[in-house]
Amino acid sequence: MSGADESLTRAEELLRRLETARAELEQLSEGGAGSPEASPDRAIELLAELAELAKAVEEELEKAQRATGADA
Repeated sequence: MSGADESLTRAEELLRRLETARAELEQLSEGGAGSPEASPDRAIELLAELAELAKAVEEELEKAQRATGADA
């Protein structure tokens, strides 16, 4: 597997994790303030996780792009 393929595979996994966190945040927001899971602290944690995952995806895509350029 080439470096570009490995980076794309990691980016896909990160995107799956990002979607899972996004779905949890959406459930939290739909649960209403009365829900025990609807804590503002958890929402903040999820937003931070989303930001970190998005940055990691971007980094992996940049690695894949560099690897593709190096292979050409």
